[in-house]
Amino acid sequence: MTASNTPLDNAAPPRVRFAFDRCTWKEVGHLLADFPLALLAFVYVAVTVLVGVGLSVTVIGLPLLALGLAGARGVGRAERARARALLGVEVDEPSPLGPPRGGGLVSWVWSRLRDPVAWRTVLYSFVRLPWGVLTFAVTLVGLIVLWPVLPFLVRAMAGADRAMVRGLLSPSDELERRIAELESDRGVVVDRAAADLRRIERNLHDGAQARLVALAMGLGLAKEKLLEDPDAAAAMVDEAHGEVKLALQELRDLARGIHPAVLTDRGLDAALSSIASRCTAPVTVTVDLAERPAEAIEGIAYFTVSELLQNVSKHARATRASVDVWRSQDRLMLQVADNGRGGARLDGGTGMAGLAERLGAVDGVFALDSPLGGPTTVTAELPWRGRGAHGAR
Repeated sequence: MTASNTPLDNAAPPRVRFAFDRCTWKEVGHLLADFPLALLAFVYVAVTVLVGVGLSVTVIGLPLLALGLAGARGVGRAERARARALLGVEVDEPSPLGPPRGGGLVSWVWSRLRDPVAWRTVLYSFVRLPWGVLTFAVTLVGLIVLWPVLPFLVRAMAGADRAMVRGLLSPSDELERRIAELESDRGVVVDRAAADLRRIERNLHDGAQARLVALAMGLGLAKEKLLEDPDAAAAMVDEAHGEVKLALQELRDLARGIHPAVLTDRGLDAALSSIASRCTAPVTVTVDLAERPAEAIEGIAYFTVSELLQNVSKHARATRASVDVWRSQDRLMLQVADNGRGGARLDGGTGMAGLAERLGAVDGVFALDSPLGGPTTVTAELPWRGRGAHGAR
């Protein structure tokens, strides 16, 4: 057999090999170590995980199980390192399990209990013990009495080891990345909702509520003066009438900030035309939609365009702008452009980063093109998630 010049340290063994080459001896070392290491891993898993499951009806059971699963990640990390060094298996490390949102022992325990990486390592540790006994015994006998066929036995068992490592210890990249993204996106949505609630509470307290309190006091004074000084009472009622109008306007503005009625009743075309009319620069609005997307997606699109047009009014110094909305397969596309001074950045304090986070939380995409001197073009994609036959209006 001919030897290959391919390095063996960091790569899988070549198909064409000497019977007793360096790679074979590394496989022998790996197989001989299988039993003692598998025994240690099995004992660890049996003591921590099985005892934790057994005591799960008590206070200490689930925390003990969570600790066992956290340690199981370390077992998997060690096994991947051993497979890389001795078997040439290039296995990526799974995504680290970040701190749970909200903190606290309960959140930490729950995040560990639903860690798929740790549970696959537990399964690997259970499977490895009987397999480790077999590989240790066969390799040891081969070194003593089955010398001529040892390379073939070693390669077959090492191949099974590689398959086991790839199958149980390799990260399921797409799934785990998606889980991590969804965890992060959920946090963004929760934080955004909390911030919106605080804004609404502050606006009610400082605006309409304060005005209505003053109105009640004014009407009370007018009632007291109604018989003594009708002219003064009439003036106070007239002033209260003006306060009522202002309070109603503030409540309308607040309701528009939560979810505008025109969007609910008439859709994006009319709603975007309404906010475009309040922009300091003339805005051309083009909406090409045969049907309406999901209500939540429609609302996000509306507030995205609203904030972008506010940026045009405040920062762009533009003389014209445009808003285009259309559907591309299962995506809602929107683009806002202006001929202003440009230079907008995601970290520039204009709310662009918040918009990008809001879109990312629903599987959306946010792209900003704003060179110095302009023009500025923002393109956003959102999932369509249509309303269906019963949801269309």
